[in-house]
Amino acid sequence: MKRSIRNSAKALVIKDGRILAVKIKDNNEEWYILPGGGQESEELLPEAVCREVAEETGIQVTADELVFVIEGVHGESFHRVDLVFLCGYQGESPDAVSHRDQNQAGFDWLDIQTLNQSKLYPSKLRRQIVNLYEGKPYKVYLGNEEAGDPECFE
Repeated sequence: MKRSIRNSAKALVIKDGRILAVKIKDNNEEWYILPGGGQESEELLPEAVCREVAEETGIQVTADELVFVIEGVHGESFHRVDLVFLCGYQGESPDAVSHRDQNQAGFDWLDIQTLNQSKLYPSKLRRQIVNLYEGKPYKVYLGNEEAGDPECFE
């Protein structure tokens, strides 16, 4: 069976030493993902990431530079390519129309200093976000992450 490829525009929003993260709740488990979602036809990736962040969190952002690419080859009905943009925080959007994803239980601001101990997925992003924030070298292409991959806690 041939699976389609789906682009997902994700936002890395940093404010006051914290990152914006969407809280997911499923079967009494909680974890976090970066806000963002699927790109629509004829929508540029920066437009998609701004729209998705507003829909999921009510926060307006500007899409700056593309900083990470990570894939999800297995586990979903499609091959997902996450394109993560460093985004500027612009404030809360009073007229944002909420379109939360299934299992979304809100959002939080996660402390970058303890990000490696957080339940942010894909876990391969944790160390690279810390490195970017600290001005250290970081990897842009993080490859595939699957359920059962070892988590990054160092």
